[in-house]
Amino acid sequence: MIMDRTLTIPVLTGTFLFSTEPAAAAQETVKIPNLTISLGSSGDPSQLVSGIQILLLLTVLATAPALLMMVTSFTRVVVVLSFVRRAIGTQTTPPNQVLIALSLFLTVFIMSPVWQAMNRNALQPYMAQQIGQGEAFRRAIVPLRSFMLAQTREKDLSLFVEMAKIERPRNAEDVPTHVLIPAFAISELRTSFEIGFLIYVPFLILDMVIASVLMSMGMLMLPPIVISLPFKLLLFVLVDGWYLVVGSLVKSFA
Repeated sequence: MIMDRTLTIPVLTGTFLFSTEPAAAAQETVKIPNLTISLGSSGDPSQLVSGIQILLLLTVLATAPALLMMVTSFTRVVVVLSFVRRAIGTQTTPPNQVLIALSLFLTVFIMSPVWQAMNRNALQPYMAQQIGQGEAFRRAIVPLRSFMLAQTREKDLSLFVEMAKIERPRNAEDVPTHVLIPAFAISELRTSFEIGFLIYVPFLILDMVIASVLMSMGMLMLPPIVISLPFKLLLFVLVDGWYLVVGSLVKSFA
């Protein structure tokens, strides 16, 4: 018997035909665009300058996260929030994504006056073609340097001035930016650890009290953290801990 190459399936509403012949569209090849980057010679120096500017822009974008952490309030905020989580005893609550997101939003809130000054004094005149790139950079760095100088300890600044082997600056304007940034970073770490210690103290006392009670009752095999965790959570909620921590963090930059 010779079977027909068309298969007929009866259904309630009609007949569907399935052909064994390959579809014409399936036989067409999909064209993928080709991207080629090449180096060639040019007699116009401006083309080389434009290419270098693009490479510099890509480099700045790649290092943007590091710049955000090193020259803003992000370091202090995220370290203190991490101390809060560990002091309570909840190792993964709030999760890292929540802490990082909250730290970023608090950083935007704290740094908004600085960024507004940079936008008003540097970015807007540059977009209006009133100043050049060099002048825009010099204007933009002024409010950021003022913020970092206000949060940097003189001891840390003196350390990096000495290690850089440069002449002692006569005023704040004479401090090089490459010296100011690491001094600001270690000052932020010290301040965040000081705040973290103050946060740890009440929870540590609560752990010691509960551990003493358990030992006096002879319950040596019961981990104190099992009993102290609910009490620490209750204490943190009763004193409105997030309100106090976030408020103190923001006011510490005033």
